[in-house]
Amino acid sequence: MLGSFGDAFRLPDLKRRILFTLGVLFIFRLGAHIPTPGVDTAAMAQLFGGSGGGVLDFLNLFSGGALQRFSIFSLGVAPYINSSIVMQLLVVIFPYLEKMQKDNTEGRKKIVQWTRYGAVLFAVVQSVGMTAWLGGLGIFSGSFFHALLVVTTLTAGSIAVMWMGEELSDHGIGNGISLLIFAGIVARIPEAIVQSWTMVRLGQLNLLVLLLGLVLMVVVVAGCILLQEGQRRLPVQYAKRVVGNKVYGGQSTFIPLKVNQAGVIPIIFASSILVFPYTVANFFSGSSVGQFVRDLFAPGSVFYTLCYIALIIFFAYFYTAVVFNPSDIANNMKKYGGFILGIRPGQPTADYITKVMERITLGGAVFLAVVALIPNFMSSVMGVRSFYFGGTAVLIVVGVALDTVHQIEAQLLMRHYDGILKKSGGKSGSLLRM
Repeated sequence: MLGSFGDAFRLPDLKRRILFTLGVLFIFRLGAHIPTPGVDTAAMAQLFGGSGGGVLDFLNLFSGGALQRFSIFSLGVAPYINSSIVMQLLVVIFPYLEKMQKDNTEGRKKIVQWTRYGAVLFAVVQSVGMTAWLGGLGIFSGSFFHALLVVTTLTAGSIAVMWMGEELSDHGIGNGISLLIFAGIVARIPEAIVQSWTMVRLGQLNLLVLLLGLVLMVVVVAGCILLQEGQRRLPVQYAKRVVGNKVYGGQSTFIPLKVNQAGVIPIIFASSILVFPYTVANFFSGSSVGQFVRDLFAPGSVFYTLCYIALIIFFAYFYTAVVFNPSDIANNMKKYGGFILGIRPGQPTADYITKVMERITLGGAVFLAVVALIPNFMSSVMGVRSFYFGGTAVLIVVGVALDTVHQIEAQLLMRHYDGILKKSGGKSGSLLRM
């Protein structure tokens, strides 16, 4: 892997992409430390150190600590993710939108544009909810115009984060939105280490419990890597074909079906959806209904845990269905004379691939849910109250890191073959001139 990174910096185009990615991540982390005007940051820090830390630490995880400082990037990528979820659901529900997404480039551009508009709408709703929440806690007590300034600042910050994520996807390495979440989580690791060591020194955390937590984290990392890299290989045989004087086919290969085809998307989507009702409940923080909804969707509650598991499994199947089409694979195999042993080509092959994919997706989804609930286990069973760098964060970090490394290796492989083709082209050209 280190050799791949060394080779990457020797290629000008790939080096430019990596440096662009690092530059955007630096700007993102810089913005996470710029406070929003009119908010008492000291009172915010005191709030996170109080009894409400469990919920707030969870909300703070995906913003990379920006919420704790109530910076201009406090909303992070949550509005864009919520808008993407709604748009993908609408594409599945309405055939017109599905046709737009599949048929032409202009249709996909319109869907992307509508997703951006939806992200702005979600940003406004969430920023108003957060401002009302701070007002109810007494941290923000400004006038209407001061509140309007806070809402505008948070919305503009969310739009800036959305733009940075799209620029990373277009001109950088990896998925932009996932990289921003990755950067926010990784940036909190030093703080988590210092806080854990301080708690051990003060006697608030048993050293044996800490070591057990570290061992559990190593096991989770290993499990996440196996989950991300695990695949079921379906053997495929290609029949021999005679075209002129040449014989094609006759070889055996396989179709790699990933156990976790959706990656970290189910956890990100499920977390973002469950945070939204809590944000909306802040509009009614003084009423019994608002307090009931906030308690209902508080991380760690029974209802929240059940919804979290159900949403993770749902989005694992949903996103797999979006990105993986067994019918296309079966048709391509039939076109080139390929078949799975014991299965007829065409629709029976598509049905068989779908059946296998449903089974392995269930295993991957259940494992995702188990990993995501590890922080709750650490908090309730082992008594580790500040274990916010838990299963969800580890899975996102491992998944994004592996995806980024694979993309760098793919870029290196593509340029390596380009170099071979250029060299062979030059030799053939010289032979022709001779």
